[in-house]
Formats: sequence, C-alpha cells, structure tokens
Amino acid sequence: MNDTNYDEALVPDVELPPLLRLADGSPVADADTWREQRRPQLLALFAQQVYGQTPVQNLPLHLETLEETALPGGALRRQLRLLIDGAHSVHLLLWIPRQRPAPLFLGLNFNGNHTTHPDPGILAPSGDRAARGSSAGRWPVEDILARGYGLATLCCDDLYPDRVDGRADSVQRLFEAPGDEGGAWGAVATWAWGLSRALDALLQTGDCGPVALIGHSRLGKTALWAAARDERFALVVSNNSGCAGAALSRRRFGETLAAINTRFPHWFCRNFRAWNEREDELPLDQHMLLALAAPRPLYVASASEDLWADPRGEFLATLAASPVWQLLGHEGLPVREQPAPDTAVAGRVGYHLRRGGHDITVWDWERYLDFADAQLR
Repeated sequence: MNDTNYDEALVPDVELPPLLRLADGSPVADADTWREQRRPQLLALFAQQVYGQTPVQNLPLHLETLEETALPGGALRRQLRLLIDGAHSVHLLLWIPRQRPAPLFLGLNFNGNHTTHPDPGILAPSGDRAARGSSAGRWPVEDILARGYGLATLCCDDLYPDRVDGRADSVQRLFEAPGDEGGAWGAVATWAWGLSRALDALLQTGDCGPVALIGHSRLGKTALWAAARDERFALVVSNNSGCAGAALSRRRFGETLAAINTRFPHWFCRNFRAWNEREDELPLDQHMLLALAAPRPLYVASASEDLWADPRGEFLATLAASPVWQLLGHEGLPVREQPAPDTAVAGRVGYHLRRGGHDITVWDWERYLDFADAQLR
C-alpha cells in the first residue's frame, strides 16, 4: 500500500481496550472471573468481529495410515489420511522420535507436505508444481527429532485453498450454510478447525505426548486462533504473524486492517471489513487474542526487517497480554522493554526479535525447542 507507515514517530497514541474488565466495566480480579466470564466474552468477540463463527456441527473423521517407514536411529515417518465426512481428504505427515510417546509440534505448511523435506518417500499431490524440499529450511526435521520432539504438518490448502474463490473447494462445503453471512468463518478459522482435527488424529495414534502449535505468517495467525478455541493444545508459537495475529492493530504500522482485508478478503469474516481505518473503535485488539492462550505457554517471535508485520507491535501486544498469566499464577513476559535482536526472553510467556526478514529459521526453532524443554518437560 502506498500509504504504509514504517515510521515509529508517526504511530498514533494507542489506548488499548481493557483486557481485565468485563463487558459491563467491572474488573476481572481473580482466575475464576477470567475463566468463566472474561475469556468467553473475548472468544465470542473475536469470532463475531474477526475470524468468524466456526460451526459446531460435528463431521465424522476416519483415519487411515498410508505409509510408515522406520528411520535410522529408531525414528518413524508416518503419513496419514484424514477423511472428513467421507468426502474431503487431508494428508498429515508425521515424524516421531525414537522415545515414544513424545511431545510434538504441529503446524500447517503452505505448499504441500512434500515441500517440507527432500525425502522422496513423502507423498505429493498429483500435478503439484511446488518443488520437493523447497521449504525444508523452515522445517528442520532432524534437529527436532534429535531434541526428542515429534513434528506433524499438513497443507493449509487441503482445508481451504488460499485464494479468494477457495471456499467452493474447501472443507466448508460440507457444512450447513451459515445463518449470519457477516459472521461466517473465513479461511483462517477453517485452517484452525483443521488443526483441531489433526490433533484428534494425533491423539488416536498413541505416540504423542503434549502437542504444541506453531505457525508462521498467516499460519501464525491461524495457530493463535486455533489455540484460543481449543485448549487441548499445550503450547503455542506465533512466528512473524503480524496484522490480525500478534501485532496491535491500533498502531497502524506496516500492514493495516484495510490492507489485509483488501488483499485477503477470504481470510476473515465480512464483519472485520467494517473496522477498516476504524481501528480505535474496534472493541478488541490482538493482545486479547494472545491472552486467550493463558495459562498455557505462549511464545511470540518477530524479525527485525519484517516491518510489514510490525515487530514492535508484536512485542507490545505480548507485554499487554502478560497480566493474564500473572492473574492465573504464572510468570508472564519477564521484561518491560523489547529485547535486543537475537536475544530470547521467557517466563511462561516468551519473545524474541531475530535479525533478518519474514521467515522461520533454524535459529527460531532452537529457541522454540528450548522454550518447550522448559515448559513441557
């Protein structure tokens, strides 16, 4: 966008909507009030105004093992087919370390499971043009297995093709038509629903311990919304998730609501478009989304050159969410100022600002594995 702001001096004064006050203005002073009243209020607000209402309709899920291979050192590679309502297939690629059951990271990929690793045994969609192993740098499988963690991934396009007209080919076609078109779920909510179905499948295998969610960019937004809706996820990592992810919308730095809703109108519900250029009137901001992960561990990561995703806005949202962990009896983010690049800080809430651009790197993964060691083991 030509009017994109990358100047911190031009960021308006930001007054965030209060996180620890109920809709009637009364304070949230204890854990029970958070769990029983405030958390459900915020979950409903995000569903109504941002991501859309996910149907409660249950569809039958059939799990089929397509392939299993023993790897050197005792690890396994397993490929599963999730057949939803007998009509929609999703393929799940699973790597399991020698020691089982093992904690596991689950994340969506952009271009197909075969792009996450060069292994020729990984199944690829027929006619797919994405190169095998082309995204392997984002999925350091061997390093993850060596640390004693499993890894599972599925392609977001298997659930909802990432294009404006993708709904007709998405899993949404199996659901009843929404009664409220303005609040109907978009692609992000559909991807998040799919992560929960992948979790259903993983829990059936018996090889998995606690499951952590991880997501980069738009799939980081998805991981945050999936963790908010499904408290079975034990930990959540947001990597460079930016606007409508971890970054504060009211800052209007980098990508704005108008920009994201114009370029990607299928990601969110239609109601979200009403807040274009009206960020200060929106009854929520993204610190509230981050807080919905509490009391589970949360890690937010930014990149110094990824100004479109507003790294400072991601840090400030993480800081503003931290009081909920404290209310629930945990250490939140242990710093008040954004740390120097390539410095990780963590209590029950973690954060780092990596040098470089919009990506997820081995260095990022090392920090996430360290965090998981401290929080899940």
